[in-house]
Amino acid sequence: MPKRFARLDWLKEQLDQHRPLSRHVVSNLHESLVLQWTYHSNAIEGNTLTLKETKVALEGITVGGKTLREHFEVINHREAILMVEDLVAQNEPLSEWLIKSLHQLVLKNIDDENAGVYRQVNVMISGAEHRPPEAYMVAQAMNDFITWYRNEAGALHPVERAARVHGEFVKIHPFVDGNGRTSRLLMNLELMKSGFPAALIQVDQRLAYYEALDTAHCSGDYDPFIDLLSDTVQRSFEPYWWALGLTEKIHNDRPFGEKP
Repeated sequence: MPKRFARLDWLKEQLDQHRPLSRHVVSNLHESLVLQWTYHSNAIEGNTLTLKETKVALEGITVGGKTLREHFEVINHREAILMVEDLVAQNEPLSEWLIKSLHQLVLKNIDDENAGVYRQVNVMISGAEHRPPEAYMVAQAMNDFITWYRNEAGALHPVERAARVHGEFVKIHPFVDGNGRTSRLLMNLELMKSGFPAALIQVDQRLAYYEALDTAHCSGDYDPFIDLLSDTVQRSFEPYWWALGLTEKIHNDRPFGEKP
């Protein structure tokens, strides 16, 4: 794991050497990020809009044959990304207020009654061995989660911290709906505050993603999930190398004895 983190730190150092990026590069990358992040995070949760349909919905156009909820999921997710970017700019620490505020955006116009409100019912995660805590335990579990974050998470490498924030949050499953999208927003909030690009877990990774999370929740072994996230973070640098014309250079510069 230390070697993986060292590689990611090296990639971040290469990107930092080119910051601040030009306005045109930032604009182009941001538009692509919002689209890809929104599409994949929603698709993981069952939204049936394709990538192109998601782009159209982000432009404010209704896609025929798709539900109103699916359109709101797209619009809300973009607003949540913008909120994450504001929180990054303010270096806002994780808090229950922050989590509830993000979740409120995720479920806006979809389930306003439960948006930003901890669940009052017991839930099960379909297909998972892990069972979230009972409803009466959620408030204390979230308090303990934030206490852990404040006291221990800062000592972890940013990628491991992001993985554990995601994993421990979704293990509690504090809301009746929208936990997955919120957990990935929180994960990327941690990465972005540390200067890493947002990591986009893709819909075709869904099975490996769910299995790695279930392993972490049932056994406490986070290594499979950290490995998955490390691969995802490494891939998240690729659009930057392309935009900066550095793809060949980065792939040829192989630190830490890496083989072609």
